[in-house]
Amino acid sequence: MDRGLITAAQLSSLFPSSQSTSISIQSSRPSSSLTIPDASTIPNEHASYSAVLHTPITGTILLRVLHGGFILEIVSLSTSVAPVRFVFQSMILSAPAIFLWEAELHILAVTNTGSLYRLIIPVDTAMNLWARQLPNISHCEYHIKHLEGTLSGLVHVHGTHCIVIGQPGGSILRLESEYSGDSGIDEWNEIPFQHTSFLSSLTSFIPTLSSTPSSAAEIVSIATHTWPTDVGHVWTLSRDRTLRFWKAKIGCVATKLLSSVSGREASPALNSSTLLEAERQTLLRVFSTPRNEDHFFVLAFIPTPSSAASGGRFQLTDTASDQFYDVGTIECSRHSAHCHLQDFMVVGEVLYTLWDRQGQSMVEKTTIRVEEIIDNGGTQPIIWQNSTYASEPELTPAYLDELLVSPASLTAKFFEAIMRPGMFSALTLRTAIEQYSDACASLPGPLPAALTTTYASVGENIAAVVGCTVSLQRDPHTGALQHTNYWSALKRDWEGFIARCRELERSARWPLVLAARGQNDIIIVERERVGALVSEDVAIRLERNLKEDRLVDPSHAIFGVLWGLQAKLGTSFMLSLESRLLDIVQQESAFSFADIVQDQAARVGFEDQLDDGAKAWMAGRLQTVPDLDGAIRTALDIIGGFDSDVKREEDEVELLLPPPQSDWSRALTAAYITVTVNARYDLCLALLTLLFFCSEELDSWDPALLAEVFAVFRGIAVLRLISQQPTGDTAGSSDGSKNAADDVISRLQNMQVSRSLRGTHFTPTYSLIHTLLIGHPDTLGLPGAAHRFLDSTGLLQSISPAMATKYEVIFCERLRTLGQYAAAGEVLTCLPRTAGVNYVQARLYLSTHRPDESAHILEKLAGAFSPNNALSSEDHETLYYVLPTSEAPDSAFTFYLHAAKLFKAAALVQYEVSFTQMALSVAPLDVDTSPLWATVIKGYTELSLYDDAYSALVATPHDKEKREGVGQLVYRMCEDGAVEKLVSYSFPGFADEVEEALAFKARNIDPRIQPSYSRILYSWYTFKGNHRSAALVMYQRARKLQDIIASDITAAPTLVSQQLQALTIAINSLSLVAQKNAWFLLPVSSTEYAREQPPHKRRRLSSHIPESKFTPGNHDVEVVPLSEIQHEHALLSAQMNIVKREPALASYTDLPPESIVLRLAQARQFNLAMSTAHSLKVDMTDIFAQLTTQCEALFVLIVHYRQEDNSDWLLTDKVSSWPGSPADRGWRYLRQVLERYDGPDTDYRYTKITLETLLGTQRTTPPPLWLIHSLEEHHHEYLIHATLRSGDFDQCIAHTLSLIQKADSRLSRDTTKHAASTWLPYTLIDQVLVAAAGLEPPPPGLSQLRVQLDNRLKRMQRLTKSNLSG
Repeated sequence: MDRGLITAAQLSSLFPSSQSTSISIQSSRPSSSLTIPDASTIPNEHASYSAVLHTPITGTILLRVLHGGFILEIVSLSTSVAPVRFVFQSMILSAPAIFLWEAELHILAVTNTGSLYRLIIPVDTAMNLWARQLPNISHCEYHIKHLEGTLSGLVHVHGTHCIVIGQPGGSILRLESEYSGDSGIDEWNEIPFQHTSFLSSLTSFIPTLSSTPSSAAEIVSIATHTWPTDVGHVWTLSRDRTLRFWKAKIGCVATKLLSSVSGREASPALNSSTLLEAERQTLLRVFSTPRNEDHFFVLAFIPTPSSAASGGRFQLTDTASDQFYDVGTIECSRHSAHCHLQDFMVVGEVLYTLWDRQGQSMVEKTTIRVEEIIDNGGTQPIIWQNSTYASEPELTPAYLDELLVSPASLTAKFFEAIMRPGMFSALTLRTAIEQYSDACASLPGPLPAALTTTYASVGENIAAVVGCTVSLQRDPHTGALQHTNYWSALKRDWEGFIARCRELERSARWPLVLAARGQNDIIIVERERVGALVSEDVAIRLERNLKEDRLVDPSHAIFGVLWGLQAKLGTSFMLSLESRLLDIVQQESAFSFADIVQDQAARVGFEDQLDDGAKAWMAGRLQTVPDLDGAIRTALDIIGGFDSDVKREEDEVELLLPPPQSDWSRALTAAYITVTVNARYDLCLALLTLLFFCSEELDSWDPALLAEVFAVFRGIAVLRLISQQPTGDTAGSSDGSKNAADDVISRLQNMQVSRSLRGTHFTPTYSLIHTLLIGHPDTLGLPGAAHRFLDSTGLLQSISPAMATKYEVIFCERLRTLGQYAAAGEVLTCLPRTAGVNYVQARLYLSTHRPDESAHILEKLAGAFSPNNALSSEDHETLYYVLPTSEAPDSAFTFYLHAAKLFKAAALVQYEVSFTQMALSVAPLDVDTSPLWATVIKGYTELSLYDDAYSALVATPHDKEKREGVGQLVYRMCEDGAVEKLVSYSFPGFADEVEEALAFKARNIDPRIQPSYSRILYSWYTFKGNHRSAALVMYQRARKLQDIIASDITAAPTLVSQQLQALTIAINSLSLVAQKNAWFLLPVSSTEYAREQPPHKRRRLSSHIPESKFTPGNHDVEVVPLSEIQHEHALLSAQMNIVKREPALASYTDLPPESIVLRLAQARQFNLAMSTAHSLKVDMTDIFAQLTTQCEALFVLIVHYRQEDNSDWLLTDKVSSWPGSPADRGWRYLRQVLERYDGPDTDYRYTKITLETLLGTQRTTPPPLWLIHSLEEHHHEYLIHATLRSGDFDQCIAHTLSLIQKADSRLSRDTTKHAASTWLPYTLIDQVLVAAAGLEPPPPGLSQLRVQLDNRLKRMQRLTKSNLSG
């Protein structure tokens, strides 16, 4: 009988607990509370019990008991439906069961508190199962009445309506239900049965039959006929090996004591050494033969743990006529010695057994022919077929030392080993790193930084944390770094972590149960894995026979020879040789393979590894191979060939209606592929060893055969590399709401029972082969599905390493599209540089952010599309297979466009532009190149290569692209601050577009936002010499800022200064224009014109034309001269100054000019007040009156009070430097400002108000002489009027005399023709004379005035006569 193979998949890698839906099952018991599970036995996520349900409707469903019996989980192995978890308040007793009944899944479970639960899960058709029925899941709870306290007996579920519970003393409690599902109430009928029947009561009087230990009658195994069935019989086996037969209505009807030793009668005298173990065991199975399904047989297993021959025997018993009849005994195989039976079952006539063999599963099967056993008197030749897992390396310290032979870092080697798919489950790695971290945290000293960091994946966590407590130390005596000690300590740390992983994985691989999905479809369930029993292919079977030193088929004899050669060479040398062989397939060489092998054999010293005896032995063994060439070709067929697919009848139906994809079945296929690839790799490595042994004779060998050997090795090495690549590592959790200190109870209540305490949760993790299998048909089973996949890769179809088939290139491209860049890169290094390989390599460089290398390859690859390319038809076909079918290039032009599109998708503008330019250089004449020019212009603009963008803009023959590109370039240069370069460009033919683009932004963009387009446009106009437009831009900016200030007064403090600056720049620009042209036209709408401030009226060119008469898009304009801008500047400056001094005046628009000047004067800021008033054309009369008052006050303080007042308005740098008293400086300051601001244009009214102010102060001293002289010179009459009004007749007469004398003096100088220019105000003089004459006594100068006046009159008379006579 052929041997089988077990392949398994890790459940935590396929179905992470974080993806499960958790449902809390509440209990109606008042005292029910959640109990903390005991995690001291097995890890919480390892199942303590499992069961399997397989039906055509539901597929295969796995039921698991987790977290010490507090959680039930159901997992679909046939579909992608997410698992569901049920969290119970108390511990579940073994063993719950799952059934399909009326389109519903029913789970029956009993807890240790005596509650019986029925979980009802509706299922949909089309394999959707419970995916859309989660809200409809319900449960019923029944309180068992015949139980008191905590229940601990054995539970056996016999269908949906019957449960049997083992009781103390070997009795049972039978529960039956009439549940129909309509009422939603699940009531059970409890029937207790005792085994003390009439027959057993008789044995109680016989001491030898009743003197068994008190616990000997405890039931350890219960069996019933397989459900669905209407047979309600129950069979039990007690610790004392007593087999009992129970009927549904009667109770115990038969009892039989099974012998512990084969061939002996059962002895009733028992002791503790002959008792069965007290834990629940699968020791009974009830079955019927296909010929007579109503005739039941009981198969009981009797373990013999101390036997070296086998693990026990099966006792076959007939149950006819309610009695037990011995049929025969089936001895177990020698392989089962010292093994523990976990489960067994009978399918048809085949007995399957599941053994725990030092922590690993082992399945044996044999055929049971009951009729033949009966006919032969209880005996039958038994042939056991043994099935185990394929041998895989264990990470022992010795194996880890072997890993360090090849060059690489210690951490990288060990990390790669533990992350290899199938080595450790994701759960094992997570649990191990948590335990390791906790152990490191418990060490004395500060906590390493690596332990306080959150990691995105378990892989990152392991790489960062393992070894974090090891540090490089210095020798205390020499100070030298102790590298040797460091590496030794780091190696020990990694070995300790790996040992922890091995221990957890050993627990995860503990076998639990067997299940059958058909006659030859067996499932093996372990704590954390689910496997299947499959057939071995030729390569696996051959490698197993070679490793177990068994005879092989004569056609495969060469492998027996080569296996012996490898043993003589030693493991260390073979590892070195393997490394060199991998280097050979990754390098291109111009030499023949015979020369390469001879060179490498000399380099490694192959001849020196074998002594003369070994060489003679090897030569002799090779002589036994009659046809070495044929044997090598046969070996290549085994390594690179596949078994022919056996077409099943249902394949055609499944191709039309494909079954749902199952991650578990894909994982099994991936595991099988890994096993067969490893086996083929070892066989191929052995074959290559032959080449090294025969290196001197290779020159005479067929070169095509050598090339084929290396081609097969390359393909199988690539497959082995792919099978060792993990994908889908654990991802960081985004849920940070859970505290790391949450205890088990709170996590159970929140259904987060499997979350890592370090903030990460699982996503599916598996091998790269598993990912490649997605979408691959899976209708052949194993090994058919595995062989079909391997054949589809095409990696073993090449006949020479110098060639790259289209299948190999397509395989690399698929790896790249899946995001497996490292694996794709490794595979590409093994292939020659054909056009297809180069294209995939370029795409890979692009995907791995290496655009320089990608662009270099793509640029060279364009030659493959030239009319005179040198590509072979195969290379040409391969290249077109990996190019996108929708845009397959057919010329260099289209290929350049394709390359540009690739770089555009990767947002690599530089290379997109480069390849677009290449496309332009070879573009056909009839192709529209405008989009290409637009791409070049836009690309250079985005890259801030302004010179290149400007050159492309000038060179493009398309006006539309020019217009669109101008705006892009201008805006980008403005945003990057390249204004100086922008204004240096002339933009021939489209400078107006530049101005329009800048003007559009300046009009519509908030002037506060950078870049400031108004300033940039000003710079453009200034550089071009258009000062009027430059002034307009800055004036418009000031107006926009003014509008913003009006709407948001809080922004005024920062914006007013900008507005003032804009007005200043506008004034400067407009000042550069000729005086007569110092104005510009400001576009304005009627609404804007209505908002103008009143006193400053501007002229509209068409003030009488209605707004509706203008062309749409155009508006009226107003003339803004330079003087208006200066006025606005002065007013704004004054407003800003006054607000700075008086912050309470928050508004900059509510202060008229007069108010500003007055406030400045009141603040005695006379300089600022007068300059502001002068700019704003505000009368300064009040200012000078106040200034005169201030000067007079200083004078009074000095004259009358002998005090000085250093007023703040006198503390300017200029005034404070003048000599004299404060009064002197004040009068001097008054005199200067009068000279500056008073004159003929003001009619000297400020001088006049100064005099009037002085005359009104009742001062005892005359006004300053400079003031009198100023008025005498310019307004003598006003001086006489002022003194006359003030009653100072002495000064009035003196000023009048001075006026007459000045007129006489002028008359003497001028000719008589100009005598009229000496006219005197005689009316005023008369008033002075009349007023003075009325005084008593008359003023002293009155008589002199009269004399002087008479003389004047006489002189004028003579002149008049003289003129008349003449």
